[in-house]
Amino acid sequence: MFDDFHAETIEVDEASVFVRHGGEGPPLLLLHGHPRTSATWHRVAPLLVARGFTVVCPDLRGYGRSRGPAPTADHSAHAKRAVAKDMVQVMRSLGHDRFGVAGHDRGAPVAFRLTLDHPEAVSRVALLDGLPLTEHLARVDARFATQWWHWFFFAQPDIPERVITADPDSWYRGDPVRMGQENHDEMRQATRNPDVVRAMLEDYRAGLTIDARHEDADRASGVRIRCPALILWSLRDDLEDLYGDPVAIWRNWAADVHGHGIDSGHHMAEEAPEPLAASLAAFFAG
Repeated sequence: MFDDFHAETIEVDEASVFVRHGGEGPPLLLLHGHPRTSATWHRVAPLLVARGFTVVCPDLRGYGRSRGPAPTADHSAHAKRAVAKDMVQVMRSLGHDRFGVAGHDRGAPVAFRLTLDHPEAVSRVALLDGLPLTEHLARVDARFATQWWHWFFFAQPDIPERVITADPDSWYRGDPVRMGQENHDEMRQATRNPDVVRAMLEDYRAGLTIDARHEDADRASGVRIRCPALILWSLRDDLEDLYGDPVAIWRNWAADVHGHGIDSGHHMAEEAPEPLAASLAAFFAG
């Protein structure tokens, strides 16, 4: 994976962030989701490099090989605001003061928070298979709670750690053919680490508490995305089925927003790398 990419660990204020980066041209930060690592981009990143971008793929705080502070009672150590700050510092350490950012799944709220908190740093943002956390929560019904029950299970204290670490391979099943063997092996190694499992759960706990409060405060004060935004979603997943047109929901938060579906299951970077890379390249070249 990641031929001709550099791999290193960058120390920031509160975390050690493992990152892969390569290419030349406009910088583009790619943020993975749960329970993946930066390796999820292994098919997309080279395609973007070939299209003339510098591509940066980090492991988010606590995921994969990145490490952050111990969990806190208010979950602020794993809040999207803290993780977004990590990403700005990583990009600056690599010489990129302004850049594009794309986030998938749990990476989408990090990209959203980065764009709100650091508008001077973000030229364009792509938000993949995600909505603002408060937009999800405002639409909770029996169908959402049934299909996305893991959000509320992960929020419970201690119980999910015991369940997941007892048999992580059973919990985090993945297909090495569909994912790519090395990507699958990297995820499997990460999810066997109890510290990684705890950090990933803290991501969800923060999402239902401190992250939601941050979004509520932004909404009340009129903070919105200032840059162009691209919304992409997997047509063979349930985001559109649950909520209708995701672009319409994102218009509550951004003026310059458009998007479309990708013919894929949820992990679009692994399942549909060519159409995803084409959509991202066209948007970030604009």
